[in-house]
Amino acid sequence: MTALATLRGVYRRLSRPSGGSGSAEMGIGPPAIEVGPRRLDLGHGACASLTITGYPREVGLGWLEPLLTYPGRLDVALHVEPIPPQVAAARLRRQLARLEAGARADHEHGRLVDFQAEAATEDAHELAARLARGQGRLFRVGVYLTVHASTAEQLEDEVARVRALAAALLIDAKPATFRSLQGWISTLPLGTDLLRVRRTFDTSALSAAFPFTSPDLHTSLGRHTVLYGTNTGSSSLVMWDRFAQDNHNSVILGRSGGGKSYLAKLEILRSAYTGVEVCVIDPENEYQRLADAVGGAHLALGAQGVRLNPFDLPPGAHRTRDALTRRALFIHTLISVLLEEPLDPAARAALDRGIVAAYHTAGLTADPRTWNRQPPLLADLAKALQDDGDPKAGEVAARLAPFVTGTWRGLFDGPTTTRPDSHLIVFSLRDLPDELKTVGTLLTLDAIWRRVADPHNRRPRLVVVDEGWLLLRQAEGAKFLFRMAKAARKYWAGLTVVTQDAGDVLSSDLGRAVVSNSATQILLRQAPQALDQVADAFSLTEGERQLLASARQGQGLLAAGTDRVAFDVVSSPAEHALCETGPEFLADIGETGTPGAGFGGAADLSRPDDVEDPL
Repeated sequence: MTALATLRGVYRRLSRPSGGSGSAEMGIGPPAIEVGPRRLDLGHGACASLTITGYPREVGLGWLEPLLTYPGRLDVALHVEPIPPQVAAARLRRQLARLEAGARADHEHGRLVDFQAEAATEDAHELAARLARGQGRLFRVGVYLTVHASTAEQLEDEVARVRALAAALLIDAKPATFRSLQGWISTLPLGTDLLRVRRTFDTSALSAAFPFTSPDLHTSLGRHTVLYGTNTGSSSLVMWDRFAQDNHNSVILGRSGGGKSYLAKLEILRSAYTGVEVCVIDPENEYQRLADAVGGAHLALGAQGVRLNPFDLPPGAHRTRDALTRRALFIHTLISVLLEEPLDPAARAALDRGIVAAYHTAGLTADPRTWNRQPPLLADLAKALQDDGDPKAGEVAARLAPFVTGTWRGLFDGPTTTRPDSHLIVFSLRDLPDELKTVGTLLTLDAIWRRVADPHNRRPRLVVVDEGWLLLRQAEGAKFLFRMAKAARKYWAGLTVVTQDAGDVLSSDLGRAVVSNSATQILLRQAPQALDQVADAFSLTEGERQLLASARQGQGLLAAGTDRVAFDVVSSPAEHALCETGPEFLADIGETGTPGAGFGGAADLSRPDDVEDPL
């Protein structure tokens, strides 16, 4: 009765029109179905279903890949049902008892050794040991295939090819004779298994059969797995978990227009789905639309009324006894950057007295109970230096005048206006004048590092530095990247450096250190002038070199140790609407309100309805 009800429901869904006035041809399924013993005639073609009844003893990663990449139309369905541990243990005990009883009976009667039964006994013992240690579970798995063709004659040839391919994989594929309708329904995306031809799998075998496993990447997938794209050599998906590697850093290298920032935004968006917090250093204000769409925080340094007070103590500073001392040391570094030269010992001593006096005047002392008061400003430091009486202090105060009362005071003239606290924080540096670029970068890096290194707020984080060559040109920025690349793993964080000047990065010691400390390395299309240097640095084969020389936009190479896989970046229309910032695309949005398709062609430019609401 249940099966008949299910079939009636499927018939209704397949024959229901997609609109109120549409015809049956507009529905999900065919207008009519003719059921035969071994095939179905669907009106526009024919199909036959196969059930997998035999499997090889051992399988490797992506062992279903040849079936998934079959050149014809082949639907592969995987039905998984977990077995409760208590039931699994009882079944294993019974199976072991049968196998051992059979072995003893053969020995008592002098029969030859059954090597197949002996191998099954060893496998059962090993599986029972893994279950007892909690290293795996058992599942009931059914694998079904549905082959499609235009005519019945072509269908016979296609079925023969699929069965031959399955036999080459040591898989037995049997026709679903007199159950062709149930086989077809079982391969539809309905989650319904009407064939119920199951085989017991353990966790490792099931994970190797999972369709999203790429055979080119030999790594485990954790809770922070991100889709990078599709394998260019097959139709499998390239899934990667940076937080499952030795370190969580990555570099994205490619020439201008290759899709570096696009890929970085996709990774940010998809990492946020898994609970990863992201901080972005954005030199060109390309990430604001993404931050606004997902409820992130956007801090545009240099914009009207946006200020960032360097004297602010970090959140939760009362938990750390030396928070005020660390802040004073950072002010020393900041003043040296503002004045564009290191201070002599006398000036440093005067500056130290001025910093302590400024904090004391604001009511902040060594007592952590005072640290919730309003911190001083740069103008308070200048006043404390003027009141010091030391000529060196007065000299430092005079040199700070442009940043206190002059034309560059906008960044420091008041308390912090925005305290970035979100799952996605974007620091935009585009509005900063060139004279304050270095200072603004230093303030941004300090804010990010304090957040990452906070021992009382540990969570997986990514720090994305777009156009990393701009930071590498600055001393403080280069030091931050080097420090972050070395120490990020200890704070459950990963650094992503996105840059187009691969030659400049690889020619400097700090740049090479950042690359060598990145377990994930993504190479997009390279300029001919930098191709030789990139090929030597990453030990590229001739085929990989040619791929990077002629790669399309959004096509690249993911390198992780000895694992290499070429992939195409793919995005949904909603993701593309958030990640694309090309001038033509922005003009298209401004004129028609209809964003176009991503690299993977997920959207149709002729259909505005293909663009979904990103929220």
